[in-house]
This record gives sequence, C-alpha cells and structure tokens, in this order.
Amino acid sequence: MSLSWARLLCICSGALALIACGRTPQPVHFFADGRPPKLSDWQVVYADGGKLALNKGVIPYDLNTPLFSDYAHKLRTVWMPGGTAAKYVADESFDFPVGTIITKTFYYPLPQGAARDAKSVARTYDQSRDFAHDGGGAEALNLANVHLIETRVLVRRAKGWEAFPYVWNASQTEAELARTGDALALELVSDDGAREAFTYVVPNENQCAGCHVVDLKTKAIAPIGAKARHLNRDYDYSTGSENQLVHWTKLGILTGAPDAANAPRNANWRDPQQPVDTRARAYLDVNCGHCHNAKGPANTTALDLTAFAESDRHVGVCKPPVAAGRGTGDHIFDIVPGKPADSILPYRMQSNEEGVMMPEQGRSTTHREGVHLIEQWISAMSGACNSLS
Repeated sequence: MSLSWARLLCICSGALALIACGRTPQPVHFFADGRPPKLSDWQVVYADGGKLALNKGVIPYDLNTPLFSDYAHKLRTVWMPGGTAAKYVADESFDFPVGTIITKTFYYPLPQGAARDAKSVARTYDQSRDFAHDGGGAEALNLANVHLIETRVLVRRAKGWEAFPYVWNASQTEAELARTGDALALELVSDDGAREAFTYVVPNENQCAGCHVVDLKTKAIAPIGAKARHLNRDYDYSTGSENQLVHWTKLGILTGAPDAANAPRNANWRDPQQPVDTRARAYLDVNCGHCHNAKGPANTTALDLTAFAESDRHVGVCKPPVAAGRGTGDHIFDIVPGKPADSILPYRMQSNEEGVMMPEQGRSTTHREGVHLIEQWISAMSGACNSLS
C-alpha cells in the first residue's frame, strides 16, 4: 500500500481509529480578525488518529482548583507567537501578548464497562483513564476513552481578547464554530451505576465574553484561570513533573515571575490535607470571584468572593442580600456562621432553578461535592448574626 493511500485510510477512519497513524500539522495559525469556522483552522489542538493532540509550541496547563462545569474534564492549553512572552502579574491575569491563543477543551471520560453511545458520560474526577500518556505525560487525550464536547478559544487580538465556542461532531474528528451556542442531552453515569440526565449548555459568544469580563465599566475581558494563584502548581509534562510557573519561565513564555514559593497559590479544593477554609476560599475564588469582585459584573451585590477578600461581610458573613426575592430562599443572610442550612450562599449553589442558581450560567447540575465543602466551611465558623444588622 502506498503512503498516500495509508494516509487516506487514516483520515477516513476518523478520530477513533485504532491504527497508529499520525500526521504533521500545519503551524498554529493566529487569526488577527474574523471567526474561523472550524477549530482545525487554528491548528492548536486537533484529532489525530486515536488522540486529541497538541501542536508544536502548544503548552498544556491545569489549575489548583478548577471551575466546575457539570463534571466535565478540561484540557487547557496556551500558545504564544515565537519571541513573545506573557508578563507576570501577581494578583490578576498575566499580561499576554497579541497573538496568544488559549484553548479549553471540555470532555468526559466514558462510563466504566459501558459501550460508547451519544449521551452517556462518566461522573468522575478520575483522570487516570483520560490520557494517552505519551512519553509518560498527560499531553494528549486518548479518544478511545473520552467523549469530546466543545473547545473554547480565547484569542488576544490587537483590540483585546475575543472568545469563540466550537462544538465537536459525533465522529469526534472536528469541532465547528457555534456562535449561538448549543444544548446537548447527556447523562452522567456514576461508577455505581447511578444516572442523572441533564442538558449540557454550550455558551454563545456573548455568554463566553460575559463570564470573562474583568471590568464592568470598560467591558474588557481576560482569561480567568491564567493567574499566578491558579497556575502555581506542578504539571505532569511528557518530560517530567515541574511547577508550571517555573516551566513557563524556562520556555521563555513568561517573564518577571518570582520563585514559586513566593508566588500566590490557591489550595486544591479536593485535598483533605489542607484546611477547609483555604479550600473553600479557593473554590469560591475560581467559581464565583470573577464576577463577585469590586470591578466585576456582580459588584453591586457588595459580595467579594475572590481569594483576597476579608473573611467578614465581604464574603457574606452576616451580610443581608442586596435584593430580596426567591433567590434568598427566605434566608436573611448570605452566610450564617455555623448554620449552612440558614445561609443563602449554599442554597443558591444547590439550586438548578433559573433565577435562583449561582453561578447563573456554566452548569445545569448541582456540584454536590462543592456544596458539601461550602457547608463544611460555614459549619466550622463561629459567631452569630444580629437579626437587626
């Protein structure tokens, strides 16, 4: 068989082909304007034989505590044009150069022992079955083990950041631009066989940008996860495990970063060895703090859920809500020390009802483990609220 026919067979077999048949991609393509119709136009991540691969110069990364998105797993990447680098910023998103492309691919492992179908996905945090482990690192997704949902592209253009959602097709070979978003009927399957049907919502372009607003006055948007406190952790690269800030500095794509020990670091919300307070604050920071801060879209609530807010009324302790209504669940305070059942914060986190649930978008299911963490945090608080305050 000639090489050209072998290549054709690989392409026609799709992303789930069992044969080893790689391809050499074109270089990453930065589009200074416009909306490329296909994810492959960017050449950042691409389906290649049996894996979702990263192009040359594309760096994977992860967060200490990630944003919850209906139990979806995420492969995050960053790419910058040659000879450019991001500038370190201690508390906010790094200052990335024009041409930077950040991607986040949302996917689910397949349920254990179940045949692949169009809607069944695993409800798990176990990443051991996600990756191809090429060379020992987690830098490629094994498409025999996962179901790709969407890839969001955040690109730094001359006029600022822009966001584009791409939805993967049923054959898992390509993702196409979904400017108006999408809704997918899926079913979470736990290892014990329990099932939960839900609708996975792919945000439209405006919703993508809305979550990334860092200043309500200017409407400027920026990455959420690309901050020192989220990135200051080790990553299992194919070359070995290394701190991400150190790795980026060595690669020359980050300048001005201090030693990792002197950089901010959020807790891992799932690490039982860390105090519940630091875990809860890290969880609220990444899930809520991008809106609930002094400049964010929810600044009128006077609720600051970033990692830097004082542990008082700023985070909701004995603070009445700005607006009443069904979103309060008839509770008086955002947080009542020692009484999570009387607190608005976990009530809204647990709800899936429109107009009540928090966050307002980005999920259709309740993050039970996250709610439990916040309830533990509130239960451990001391003090009491004055009903007249």
